[in-house]
Amino acid sequence: MRTLTLRGGARVAVNATEWHDAFGVVTHGRVQLELRDGEPGPVLGRAASFWLRGTGVRALRNPGRRPARLRIITPGSHARPASPQDQLPDTGETHEHPV
Repeated sequence: MRTLTLRGGARVAVNATEWHDAFGVVTHGRVQLELRDGEPGPVLGRAASFWLRGTGVRALRNPGRRPARLRIITPGSHARPASPQDQLPDTGETHEHPV
């Protein structure tokens, strides 16, 4: 499980290879899903959850000014101690280490 914190206005690309089976939960703030064609998708609030498999989501974005926080769960993620920095580009968001 990873915790991802997005500053206001920050966007992070979804790595389809690493996250194809990921399940996300918004734990603080709001997160907007950006769809494959670049169109804005739904804005999800606190306690909303979503699967990335088969959705065509290409990025996660914080539409607000305050930080948003998500928990990202991927199959086998408990077996890999890799840091989120190894898998996400530096686009202005902050990352917390896995819990």
